[in-house]
Amino acid sequence: PVLVVFTGRANCPYYAKAELLADYLQANLPDFRVHKITKHPGKWEEWLRDICERNGWEHKHSPIVWRELVDRGGKGLLLGGVNDFLEYAQHYYGITSPMLSEEMLAIAEENLQAHLEIEKEEEEIKSLINPLQIWITSASAPTCYHLIPLLANGKVFGMTTEISIHILDTERFDEVLCGVVMEAEDMAFPLLRSITKHTETEEAFLQADVIILLDDILFRHEAPCLEECVREMSDVCQVYARLIEKNAKSGVRVIAAGKTFVNLKALMIKTYGPSINPENIIALAIFWENAAKAMLARKLNVNAAGVKDVIIWGNVTGWSYIDFSHARVYGFDSAIWGPPNFSRPLCNVIHNSCRAELFSNKICSEFLSAQSSVNFREHHGVGMSPAHAVATLLRYWYQGSPPGEIVSVGILSEGQFCIPEGIVFSMPVRFHGGSWEVMTDLEINETTQEVLKLLSHDLIQEKLVALRKIREMHPYKDGKITS
Repeated sequence: PVLVVFTGRANCPYYAKAELLADYLQANLPDFRVHKITKHPGKWEEWLRDICERNGWEHKHSPIVWRELVDRGGKGLLLGGVNDFLEYAQHYYGITSPMLSEEMLAIAEENLQAHLEIEKEEEEIKSLINPLQIWITSASAPTCYHLIPLLANGKVFGMTTEISIHILDTERFDEVLCGVVMEAEDMAFPLLRSITKHTETEEAFLQADVIILLDDILFRHEAPCLEECVREMSDVCQVYARLIEKNAKSGVRVIAAGKTFVNLKALMIKTYGPSINPENIIALAIFWENAAKAMLARKLNVNAAGVKDVIIWGNVTGWSYIDFSHARVYGFDSAIWGPPNFSRPLCNVIHNSCRAELFSNKICSEFLSAQSSVNFREHHGVGMSPAHAVATLLRYWYQGSPPGEIVSVGILSEGQFCIPEGIVFSMPVRFHGGSWEVMTDLEINETTQEVLKLLSHDLIQEKLVALRKIREMHPYKDGKITS
């Protein structure tokens, strides 16, 4: 019997041509057998290089075809690519393929879709065997208590993905952690495989897929010194970044949350953990985005869910700017009505630009007042809003954000909107396919552009203070931090 192995990129038209000819030979020749292996286009080059190195072959393109010498043992006999296989079929069996280019492309597209569906099914099966590992720091905070049910109900990661939650805090909060674990276990969530508490820092983030940093700086003075706060945050992030690099999975996703220095926390994790993918480190801004939407909804007497596309720019827990220039309102009670998907720009709802500017200034003033009261609210045990924000961000990250909607997150700037590179800055993004992209197609007016410059200056100063403290504690060598 002859066993021929076909391997190629899932979307390769030449693989499609060779595959159909092989199917025909298998159906009409009693001793001809085919084994097919399709590879995702993004994984093909690496796989081809590995198989060629292992067998001592020279081959550069898709597909690659070889004959397995099952009756003799040893490595297979390389036949080559599509033309080599066509010659092989013509020489030994007198059969060739008349397939046209259009047919090849159509079948290649079908192959890719089938491959993606199979991959998705395999991932869902794997997720039931290997649950997502989620770590939450400063887990005695009320936010963690409210967050666990949101993560475990299936809406964040999908109804087929099991999770294991690890809550981490210091030894003094061990009793609180025990209570959280017991309550979560008693709720018997079908997708919560396990929940464990940890008080030993060195065991943190083992095999982590997701890390949620809730750590905050406890102000000891009414007007805390910036350098003192930076030093305290830097110490924490240095430990965390080292453990993330050492213990977590290579594609781990890190969310910096909390009430203080969220942008700086994300920046420090990246600074101390250079091997962590910067695109996987995000500062949570959705909490303030939701708060601004809710405040706006109260003024307009609409449902808060009916306010979309409010942007939070800048330092999430510091100097930030609420941008209403792209905001839209659904369900506003006026002379103009439409179907549920009908919306109106905020500036139209407020009638004219002068009133819009006054309205915006009033909202911003009230918003800043609300920001200053967060510590008071958190002290009294309210953590529902930040927990909801974290869960929302993770749902968008894993399942995509609503089409066309703007989401605000703090990310490492690469110069978008003329924002200086190298600072963590809250800006508008959209989530799709497990990743995010900055909405650089948005038009920014002159007023907003001027504000962004001021906000950038504020964050640059914060970064400079942080770098100065890092150099003092960890002298640089050849441009890198020495341990």
